[in-house]
Amino acid sequence: MKWKGRRKSGNLDDRRGMSTKGKVAAGGGVIAVIVILLQLFGGETGQQIAPIVEQINNSRTTTQQTTSRELTSAEQEMGDFMATVLADTEDVWNQLFRQNNLGDYKEPQMVLFTDVVNTRCGKASSASGPFYCPGDQKVYMDLAFFKELRTRFGAKGGDFAIAYVTAHEIGHHVQTLLGTSRQVQQAKQGRSQADANKLSVAQELQADFYAGLWAHYNKKYLDEGDIEEALSAAQAVGDDAIQKRTRGYVQPDSFTHGTSRQRMEWFMKGFRSGDMSQHDTFKAILN
Repeated sequence: MKWKGRRKSGNLDDRRGMSTKGKVAAGGGVIAVIVILLQLFGGETGQQIAPIVEQINNSRTTTQQTTSRELTSAEQEMGDFMATVLADTEDVWNQLFRQNNLGDYKEPQMVLFTDVVNTRCGKASSASGPFYCPGDQKVYMDLAFFKELRTRFGAKGGDFAIAYVTAHEIGHHVQTLLGTSRQVQQAKQGRSQADANKLSVAQELQADFYAGLWAHYNKKYLDEGDIEEALSAAQAVGDDAIQKRTRGYVQPDSFTHGTSRQRMEWFMKGFRSGDMSQHDTFKAILN
């Protein structure tokens, strides 16, 4: 991806020089529950939940120690890359919101962290992987995830694999702004776990579509092989691929993100079409 010397976003919060050690009160499954609550209630109620989350975390966390260090030149360069990708998402989504009469696009912040991070969705560790918190409308990324994506899950790697994951998480921000996330959480109420999972799959595939849509409008900055890097990452994080690698078998009813094939297909649909009106993954998955 051609990124050097281009505009960098001012919405990047790089905390990688700070590392917090200690017992984490809310991470993984707990943070997922809190994210769901904030997506479901949002607004004033979501703001009321956040202090409760903070109180729970503070009361259950034991000793913590924060250390800081200077970033290496390679880390600084990676920070510049992430700021450029974030700027690209801002440019594209500001344009798409105007073109589709969706109002003003509220630009999210991105937080780069190491090991542990505090969010309005609770405390999270790097084991959570990249995620979006609707409570503070920020994307959180521990860049060590991308090494694991290559070594453990077999993705090719490369800078555009990182860009794809970033654009996917920004897609969740778009869903929050458009009310899609809240609608999904409301629709899950009273459904079986299998049916609720299908809604989650549709939501995740839509974020993949939005990532492809972003890539479509960013074509002038793509290098040869960039799309292949994105597809390799999408293939690696498909539910079936992950379950085969970690469990040795596949359980379709437990899928929450979609198969490798689905993830690649919806990314490519966004990339090829450039048409936001084709984003209805819910009709495709639920019918």
